[in-house]
Amino acid sequence: MALALALVGCAGEDDATTQTFPIVEGFLGGVVADEPRAALVGRDVLASGGNAADAATAVYFSLSVTLPSSASLGGGGVCVVHDAITETVEALEFLPGAPKGGPSGASRPTAIPGNPRGFFALHSRYGSVRWSQILAGAENLARFGTPVSRALAFDLAKVGTALAADSAARRVFTRESKTRPGSVQMLAEGDFITQFELANVLARLRALGPGDFYAGQFTRTIVAAVADAGGKLEVDDLRGYVPKWRPTLAIEFGNDLAHFSPPPAAAGVVAAQVSTMLTRDDDYEDATDGERAHLLAEAFLRAFADRETWLDTNAESEPAAASALVSEERIARLWQTVQRDRHVPASTLRPAPVRRLENPAATTFVTVDRYGSAVACALTMNNLFGTGRIAPGTGILLAMAPDDRGRGPESLGPMIVMNRHNGSFRFAAAASGGAVAPTAMMNVALGALVENRSLEDAIAAKRLHHGGDPDLVYYEPGFDPERLNAMTARGHHIAPTETLGRVNAAYCPNGLPPNSASCSFRADPRGVGLAVGADQ
Repeated sequence: MALALALVGCAGEDDATTQTFPIVEGFLGGVVADEPRAALVGRDVLASGGNAADAATAVYFSLSVTLPSSASLGGGGVCVVHDAITETVEALEFLPGAPKGGPSGASRPTAIPGNPRGFFALHSRYGSVRWSQILAGAENLARFGTPVSRALAFDLAKVGTALAADSAARRVFTRESKTRPGSVQMLAEGDFITQFELANVLARLRALGPGDFYAGQFTRTIVAAVADAGGKLEVDDLRGYVPKWRPTLAIEFGNDLAHFSPPPAAAGVVAAQVSTMLTRDDDYEDATDGERAHLLAEAFLRAFADRETWLDTNAESEPAAASALVSEERIARLWQTVQRDRHVPASTLRPAPVRRLENPAATTFVTVDRYGSAVACALTMNNLFGTGRIAPGTGILLAMAPDDRGRGPESLGPMIVMNRHNGSFRFAAAASGGAVAPTAMMNVALGALVENRSLEDAIAAKRLHHGGDPDLVYYEPGFDPERLNAMTARGHHIAPTETLGRVNAAYCPNGLPPNSASCSFRADPRGVGLAVGADQ
């Protein structure tokens, strides 16, 4: 496979788009994403000398073209970032936020776009390749077109022709029906999609940076276009939008240190609490297979019950408040009600878990470079295809404003794991699927890091989930019958469900650096993504 960056054909500042890089030989690192073409673009960046932050930025802007259903320029997200040079791990928050004026007067309440400034912040702090170089590939995909991937085709099939109610979206995402002349149908896998207006916006971002988008000539253009699409944004909403660098939630994980995104990316806290409950006294590692399934379900249940005490508070405002959510005292209090031989009913917990609506539409990716730097990201539009409308003249699919009906960051929460003695990279993952996202990620992380499975086995293994309300353990068909019997013998009620989340992950059991030979990269077989990595 040719691995040269597709950087020719776009005018820009100086000779940025015709700059060339030496092709790296040997171990490159790897990229895992829900949409294959974006993963290949990220790998090309690694092959051309870029680092994990460069690759992550390139993957994102490619996703804004190839998977706008979850990754449009109008959306946002959260990343956990490890930089091997500075030996730091941070969380970057750039969520699609609510306008200060609220939804009044808007038929389609629209979020403030977070992705352009968010990935500029990531690249500015940790990138090594020129910004204009990184964006050129995405611009070319939009301008010259690309086949619709299976990932985008699946999302288009979910919404049907409802998306075609918006004239701008209809021009992008539909074609004339071959069987019913005069009518349209959604693009299918393999159909060619071009996005000229989006390409022009990407060209401005490439040449001028996000300043023009948030506080320049383009700002009033996007504000007016949002109004035309039924939304409401003010110039000050864009000017005042700033991504936030936050300390991670860091917990001991055996000989490792696991880093999770802090609130308001709520899934990070759920996953961190589950990790701490199960590894603090080696309860999970020393258990039988049947006991492990029981303990996993009980940990999930308690993390979701505890979420009711902090989810609607301002826990994200101060690092100390966030770190208190995984304190030794809190975890001990959560775990003290667990019985190894029986299930404790959810109704007896205080507080008891509460069922919440959670938007399952998100996309994730992981990038790792040859030096052990890593980025794990989860992105959302707060709804599949956001508001379902494109801001006229811009090609930007608009994200839905967050609300109290599940359209928000509750299901976001990537993680990165480092060896706490030498700082080498060990594991990174991010998951999507709504409420099941953090439990899916922990099924995989525990399988790899505690049960010592290969990443391939850990990510393919059948999963279970307990969200608290209803008091049911959901499991994927094919889950080990003996483990299910062990759970029912302990009083669990169980129910099958088709799939539980989608996880993208990278795993270097022996640490990176220096042991690149141990590294593997896997996209979840429940999806249609792609993992690329290893040697060039």
